[in-house]
Amino acid sequence: MVKTALITGAASGLGYELSLLLAQDSYNLILVDIDFDKLHLVKQEINKANNCKVDVLVKDLSMPNVAVEIFEAIKNVSIDVLINNAGFGLFGPFNNTEWHRELDMIHVHVITSTHLTKLLLEGMIKRGSGKILNISSLAAFQPGPLMAIYYASKSYLLSFSEAIANELKGTGVTVTVLCPGPTKTAFQEVVSESAADNKIGFNMACPSEVALYGYEAMQKGKTVAIPGFLNKFLASLHRFVSRDMATTIVRNLQEKNRKA
Repeated sequence: MVKTALITGAASGLGYELSLLLAQDSYNLILVDIDFDKLHLVKQEINKANNCKVDVLVKDLSMPNVAVEIFEAIKNVSIDVLINNAGFGLFGPFNNTEWHRELDMIHVHVITSTHLTKLLLEGMIKRGSGKILNISSLAAFQPGPLMAIYYASKSYLLSFSEAIANELKGTGVTVTVLCPGPTKTAFQEVVSESAADNKIGFNMACPSEVALYGYEAMQKGKTVAIPGFLNKFLASLHRFVSRDMATTIVRNLQEKNRKA
């Protein structure tokens, strides 16, 4: 029986890479993104190379009730895999950043991801099977000065995912949260003060490799997936130093990495 996956933020980055992996495994796809042109290019690319059905939904995930709009658009389709990938970052002191962008971020990372999960979870539980992959970040494990809302929202995704993964034991539904470190995607340019890539490049991961790591973890039903030994160490930094020191280290790294 053919299965169907819904991926948000599917037009680029990890969402794009995960869509390719799902297509290679013959999943039908529902790709969601705000970028009309890129989304349709991805659809064409996947259709040329794979024997699967690809539908697209052009949606702004920062809008209130967009999860309901998506759910209504796909209500006749059984979703076997949900990947909450859409997201973006914002760099700068909290008192200087624009509230409307931070509110959009909270909607995309927290509200829409949570609401979509809630809407699709009931059907998964009734069928006794389903997989949810939430894309968090290494940022989830400590506070992030100069990217305060981004770090906090990714921390929410980590905590939320772990909690419902525990609740869903024995239902046939699994929840995985992928927490990558810096990954070479357009995200890095958006959150830097200059157009250049990150200045710290030694721990920069390949998006296709990160996506494969998360995809395999999801298929195995693993709860928390952190790709890379160094990232696993950094995720546990608070065990070795005080939270205040860990926060200071993160700030120093942000300043070195992203300031023009």
